[in-house]
Amino acid sequence: MELIYPYDIAPIVPAPTADTSVERAAASEWFPIVEPNGLVVGRSTRRYCHSGAKPLHPVIHIHIIDRFSRIYLQKRSMKKDIQPGKWDTAVGGHVSYGEGIIEAVYREASEELGFIEFNPIHLETYLFESEIEKEMVNVFAAVGSFDLHPDLDEVDEGRWWELADIDAGIGQGIFTPNFESEFHMIRKSLLALL
Repeated sequence: MELIYPYDIAPIVPAPTADTSVERAAASEWFPIVEPNGLVVGRSTRRYCHSGAKPLHPVIHIHIIDRFSRIYLQKRSMKKDIQPGKWDTAVGGHVSYGEGIIEAVYREASEELGFIEFNPIHLETYLFESEIEKEMVNVFAAVGSFDLHPDLDEVDEGRWWELADIDAGIGQGIFTPNFESEFHMIRKSLLALL
């Protein structure tokens, strides 16, 4: 899946008003608003995308698995606005406006883990909806025994998990609900890479 940007800059969603123009001018993060086929139809702030309005916006997830079938997970920072303190995919983040999916994969991996030398393998693209947002999730895998260095501003910690430990933790409030449903969806594809 790749994003298809319009020739000119996409319109702001929702359309600006006198009350919202100052907020948008100060916004540091803009996300593309997309159709399910990847066509970019607008751009909006992180705040609006997580406000419950639910414009569809793209994100990336990277699952890292080593040759011993261990999976590297990150514990989300307590500063995060969604699911703080829960264990999640090794890397996860939003695609910034103007950025391609693969660009976001490498940027997020570098920001969160100092991880830059890997070959991302696309596993799945699906739509995920929670109470506050709707995402087009682009799932990738990386296979190998990598030297990972979590950015403690981005995550609280990271570690390798045995499959049995992940299985035992499912449904126990340890992992994000999104990780649990996604892991169930991609488990066979992930293990097939070994």
